[in-house]
Amino acid sequence: LLAIQLAYWIFFYVALGREIRSGSALNVPVSVVVCAHNEEQNLRELLPLLKTQNHLEFEIIIVDDRSNDGTYDFLLEETGKDARLKMVHVRSKPEHVNGKKYALTLAIKSAKHDWVLLTDADCRPKSNEWIRQMAGAFSERTSIVLGYSPYQKLPGLLNRFIRFETIVTAIQYFSFALSGMPYMGVGRNLAYRKRLFFENKGFNGHISVTGGDDDLFVNQHATWGNASVILNERSLTCSMPKVTWRAYFHQKLRHLAVGKYYTRKSKLLVAPVGMSWVLFWPSIWVTLFSTLWTLGVIVAFLRWILQMITVVQFSKRSGEKFNVLWIPFLDFIFCFYYLVTGFKALTTKTIAWKTKT
Repeated sequence: LLAIQLAYWIFFYVALGREIRSGSALNVPVSVVVCAHNEEQNLRELLPLLKTQNHLEFEIIIVDDRSNDGTYDFLLEETGKDARLKMVHVRSKPEHVNGKKYALTLAIKSAKHDWVLLTDADCRPKSNEWIRQMAGAFSERTSIVLGYSPYQKLPGLLNRFIRFETIVTAIQYFSFALSGMPYMGVGRNLAYRKRLFFENKGFNGHISVTGGDDDLFVNQHATWGNASVILNERSLTCSMPKVTWRAYFHQKLRHLAVGKYYTRKSKLLVAPVGMSWVLFWPSIWVTLFSTLWTLGVIVAFLRWILQMITVVQFSKRSGEKFNVLWIPFLDFIFCFYYLVTGFKALTTKTIAWKTKT
C-alpha cells in the first residue's frame, strides 16, 4: 500500500513539474455557455464579470433550463442591452433525457463559434483574463482544454475538507493529462470544440445519466493529441461550496456515481489511488499496535510530507493558497469519505440532481 501511494504521489509531483502552456493574447472567438435553473441572483452577479472579460470576440449563451423564478424575465431584459448576450429558453425536455445535458446540447447547437467555454451560474472568474487565458491553450490540434475551478474559502472544517478534496482531484486529473492520459475535466471550467461535440453525437451513450456532462464527455473523447491544460491564477473560476455535510455528500455521490461509466483504461489508471488510500489508514493503525509501530509512524509521515510538497507545488501553479498543516487530519477524513461515498455510488442506481429540502 505504501509503495502504491508513494508511486502515485511521486508521479503527481513530477507530472505537475512539467511545463504548462500559459495563456496568451490569442483572440480566438469563443462562445461562453452557462446552464441555469432558477439562478437569477447568481446570474445578476456573474453576467457583469463575463461582459467585462478582456477578450476581443466572444458571445455569452445563457440556457434558462425550465426556471420558475425570475431568470427568464431578467435574461430577456439583459439580452436587449448587449448584443453579445444570447438566451436559450428550455420549456420542456424529452423523456429519459437528462435535463442539463439537453439544455447544454441546445446551447452548443446555437453557438456561432467553434470553441465553447463552459462554466456554471454559481461560478465567478478570478480575473477579467479568464477567457483569454483559456483561449491561450487553444491550438490547431487541440479540441479539449481542461481548466481548474476551486471553491471559495470559508470558515469551518467542511470548507477545508471540500477545498482539500478539490485540490486532490485536480492534482490527479491534471497530472494524468500532462502525462498524456487525460481522463476527466470539470464543467465549471472546461472548453472544447463544437465540432468535436457534434461529430461524436454530443452526450450520446450517457444522455439519461444524472451528471457526467463534463467528466464523461472528456473521458470518452480526450486523447494524448487533442487535450491540453491551463493552470494559473488568471485562468480560474471560483465556485461557492456546499455549507452542510449532507448537501456535500449528495453532490459528491452524484459525481462519483458516473465513474462507473469511465473507460476501462481510465478505471485502471485511477482506481488504485482510491483503493490504496482507503486501505492505507487501517493498515497503519494495525501497524501501530504491533512491534512495527515505529515503521508505521515513519511511513505515515513520509507519505504526508510528499502530499504536502505536492499540494504546495500545485498551489503555487494555481495561485490558490492552502494550509498544508491540515493535511494529516483531512487525509484521515478523506479515507472514510471515499469509502462511504464510493460504496454508495457503486450501489445506487438512481441519484436525484439535488437533495430534498
